[in-house]
Amino acid sequence: MTATDQAGGFGPRMKRVREERGVSLRDISERTKVSVRTLEALEQDDIARLPGGIFSRSIVRAYSEAIGSDPEGAVRDFVSRFPIESVLPRAAPAHTRTIYLRAAVVAGVLIPLVALLVWSFLV
Repeated sequence: MTATDQAGGFGPRMKRVREERGVSLRDISERTKVSVRTLEALEQDDIARLPGGIFSRSIVRAYSEAIGSDPEGAVRDFVSRFPIESVLPRAAPAHTRTIYLRAAVVAGVLIPLVALLVWSFLV
């Protein structure tokens, strides 16, 4: 069990520090331009609601700076607690994947068709 686990998790620990220093989520949101809902997700260790990848680490860094804590230490703690989620961006939603698939199919049909038409006019 890590020190972060003993303290009740990464997000709850950050929330305690924020509250002890008298900083509101609204203050952090205005300063960092990160939505209050995203900051709440961070404090609840609800990683699924964070953007993922480098963006999550940037949010952790900005949050930590806003509460006067060590940003690099906070990012290290976050990555050690959530190694996969903090490195990999979330997968695209299903509807986005469907759009890309349709575009690929259309391109796969149209490109050969256009090439065939151009070739038929040149020959």
